[in-house]
Amino acid sequence: MDTPLPCRRYPLLLLCTLAALSRTLGPASAGKSCTETRQVYAEKGYSTTTAPLTQISGEHLRLCPQDYTCCSSQMEETLALQSERDFLKAIEDTSQFLLTTFTQRHRKFDEFFRELIDLSEKSMNQMFTKTYGRLFTQNAHVFQELFVELRRYYSGGSVSLSEVLSEFWSRLVERVFSLVNPQYQFSEDYLECVSKHAEQLQPFGDVPRKLRVQVSRAFIAARALAQGLATGRDIVNKAAKLSAGSECVRGLMRQWYCPLCRGMPTLRPCHSLCLNVMKGCLANQADLDTEWNNFIDALYQVSEKLEGPFNMELAADSISVKVSEAIMHMQENSVSISTKVFQGCGSPRPAPGRSKRSPKEPGGNRRPFRTYSPEEKPTTAAGTNLDRLVAELKERLRPMRGFWVSLPHTICNDDKMAADVTNEDRCWNGQTRGRYLPDVTGDGLVSQINNPEVEVDIARPDVRTRQLIMELRVATNKLRHAQTGQDTDFIDSEEGSGSGGGDQGERYNDDWPGYGPYSPPYSKPARNPASGPIKPPRVRERNGSKWNRNNGHGRARSATTLLTSSLVLLLSLSFTVTVAPMWR
Repeated sequence: MDTPLPCRRYPLLLLCTLAALSRTLGPASAGKSCTETRQVYAEKGYSTTTAPLTQISGEHLRLCPQDYTCCSSQMEETLALQSERDFLKAIEDTSQFLLTTFTQRHRKFDEFFRELIDLSEKSMNQMFTKTYGRLFTQNAHVFQELFVELRRYYSGGSVSLSEVLSEFWSRLVERVFSLVNPQYQFSEDYLECVSKHAEQLQPFGDVPRKLRVQVSRAFIAARALAQGLATGRDIVNKAAKLSAGSECVRGLMRQWYCPLCRGMPTLRPCHSLCLNVMKGCLANQADLDTEWNNFIDALYQVSEKLEGPFNMELAADSISVKVSEAIMHMQENSVSISTKVFQGCGSPRPAPGRSKRSPKEPGGNRRPFRTYSPEEKPTTAAGTNLDRLVAELKERLRPMRGFWVSLPHTICNDDKMAADVTNEDRCWNGQTRGRYLPDVTGDGLVSQINNPEVEVDIARPDVRTRQLIMELRVATNKLRHAQTGQDTDFIDSEEGSGSGGGDQGERYNDDWPGYGPYSPPYSKPARNPASGPIKPPRVRERNGSKWNRNNGHGRARSATTLLTSSLVLLLSLSFTVTVAPMWR
């Protein structure tokens, strides 16, 4: 067959055209320089000994497309490990805000609450020593024990605040009753009779109930918040320290370093490609979202209560003031209280060297009790105040909602990790430069069943993540109960109590807008043996109006004898003096 005329005339031109076509239609980029790839690889600290100078066939590649490449097998393995390190570093960097916030806020609140307790005790010691002198110092251990127990409760000890305050008022009524009746001497049995029936007497008026409600609410909320912040810190630590599975590493390598192997080191993965890879790698973390949001909301709400009706500053500040009010109330009503005690527990004998006087007489030269001005009270601690601490915490809590489910977006929005969402045609789509076509999958483990980039076994939830979910639920439950003045450690056993309280079975009404009383009633728990009580708890009898203490000697009376004796006392308007051991 004859050669066409144009070809005979222009043999050189035909040869050039065929050569150009061979370069266009033949294997992609054969012989292209790998200088840029080698440079980037070296900048990451790796030796370029195994790095090709020009592109080679990619049949040896296991993770990247088997096209012409600038990566040897060793380079691919090295870059796969690097992609895993980059991923874990991105998780660590992104979650650092959470970790720093929880760590710093916990330290600040904990320091603040502890110093408030210290200042409250110091204030009481100073004021009472100045006012009562030896009368206070001789009985200071009663107040010291109260603050020891309050600190132990705040620190996480198994302590019932109702029991602590009830025991405090029981001990205090014994001391104060002796002080307002210095003309008599009382045995321990006699004073125990007084404290046993303090709820009927209400020697301190309504002060014990008010103090119990205020202190319990504030301490429960303060402890729950401090523990919640510590829990948040620990959960972030655990959740952020994850490991990438082999399928995840494959996806990470394909999006971040396969462009480098293709000789396009500056090409970023398409935004949607990045999202699919991250959602596959972080499928279990996304399942934390619901419980995480509940936890953050509960922290936020408890912090609001602390700056409102459950204010810890006011509660700590009020302890000394309310105790002073209670003592003053008992002194002002000492005549009527003493009369009832003498009728119920028997008549004490006069103290040696003192003349007998009627309980209707004035209190003689007893030092008057008084309340204190605001200038004498502690108002701040740890160089800050509660309002400022709460405001700072709330500001940091708001952006924490949805953190785990939005983590893939947070990482892929970094221009170092992926191309901008508007740059859909000039990004790496997993094979070459161009638009990424697959849809972005949903959030969570179950949604990854059709993830095109990372193969995820949705039938095998991560055990560690399920444990974190349970920890979040427990912490959230404690915080929610704290919002209503409930301590979950005693939720089924707390009962309103306290000498002179007169509020058995009371429920904490939540006087914050939009909330109502918490329904479960209280019932007083048995004292925990581990708490090491100084004295055995007293059993308060509430099934009769008469008292079963006979003249301070601890012998039980029958109801008939009590009734007869009471009538005789009322008719004669006289008191029978009996001998009782001296109380020290």
